[in-house]
Amino acid sequence: MTIGLNATPATADAPAPRSSYMAEHLIGSEILKISGDIRALTAQGKRVCNLTVGDYSSTQFRIPRLLEEELQRAIASGETNYPPSDGMPALRSAVAQLYKDQLGLTYGADSVLITAGSRPSIYAVYRALVDPDDAVVYPVPSWNNNHYCHLVGARPVPIVCGKEDQFLPTRSALADAVRGARMLSVNSPLNPAGTAFSREALEGICDLVLEENRRRGPGERPLYLLYDQVYWMLTFGATRHENPISLRPELAPYTFFIDGVSKSLAATGLRVGWTVGPADVVARMGSLLGHVGAWAPRAEQVAVARFLAVHDEMTSFLRTLKEGLELRLGFLTDAFATLRSEGFPVDTAAPMGAIYLSARFDLNGKTTPEGEVLRTNEEIRRYLLNAAGLAVVPFQAFGLVHDSGWFRLSVGAVSVEDLRRMIPGLKSALAALR
Repeated sequence: MTIGLNATPATADAPAPRSSYMAEHLIGSEILKISGDIRALTAQGKRVCNLTVGDYSSTQFRIPRLLEEELQRAIASGETNYPPSDGMPALRSAVAQLYKDQLGLTYGADSVLITAGSRPSIYAVYRALVDPDDAVVYPVPSWNNNHYCHLVGARPVPIVCGKEDQFLPTRSALADAVRGARMLSVNSPLNPAGTAFSREALEGICDLVLEENRRRGPGERPLYLLYDQVYWMLTFGATRHENPISLRPELAPYTFFIDGVSKSLAATGLRVGWTVGPADVVARMGSLLGHVGAWAPRAEQVAVARFLAVHDEMTSFLRTLKEGLELRLGFLTDAFATLRSEGFPVDTAAPMGAIYLSARFDLNGKTTPEGEVLRTNEEIRRYLLNAAGLAVVPFQAFGLVHDSGWFRLSVGAVSVEDLRRMIPGLKSALAALR
């Protein structure tokens, strides 16, 4: 009998697994598990302020009206058959033009791969570059790198980051880890923390990648940089989005951007994402996803291409979207600051971008009115949900192991009034702990 890589053979006492080793050991979405608890409470008629989903509610934030009209026009004109597997030429060109106009980056359309949202783009980068047991370095907390490593059999190298560094990795934290690694995966603005790289911090990381590649011999494969910037249009205040190629143009052969309309246009359900990177590898990624069929729907691609060409419409929409997000994030930040000034054990990291606030509930060791001692983030999460009607996601859902008390709060699907109603219940729940 032949046993596959990492497979567990059947024994006399245990039957062989019905699925592959990868599927048997794949961890499902932690956030979807939490949604089950929320549904149970709402079914009982209890009000829940749901800050768990990295999504928008169309009652709070609609997609741009012009995009909606272009989508209807594309369907009406018969744009409903298969698109090219690497994306509609008009959209690939529109993305390349967007990067030139907004980021000052020069790419041809052959460097752009259109996918059904950003997730297939990330998977395609992993699958096209990373072989089993290759090391992939990534910070924690971060979104799903641990799961993508599992999907391709990579060796995960997580780097734990704290509030002191905005939950983002530094050059010094990465220096040893990238030696011999195949890929470094980073994200800014960051899901889950809502923070962003400073110019100086990203320059240090860029220089580290270049130095590591210069160190390697001609027979060694390079270190690649996966740069997830899907929230780059959503930065707040004085925060400026930085990207590796603008800072270090010589990184272009090693860098893959992950991007799309899901977050910047409040269009998560349209499923239009893209990768921008070296054309030779992008072509192989397109062949890979062509077999999977992970392309964005044709009508959506046609509509997005037309919308991206109308710069004034995008500028106007983004201004309104960012104002709404800043209003919600600012309300939460101020509310937590008030709670902290009143002696409650809470903290936040100032929001710099995306749709998230990272908040700490330092409740480890506290006792609930029912006599339960809170010892883990999961126990804190359940207490906040049941006692305050506040639904949040622990940083364990983003690869962090230890129970630090840090959680992600997502504001795209709630109103300011929803947040205002939640605060008194949160204050009462915190006051009830001993």
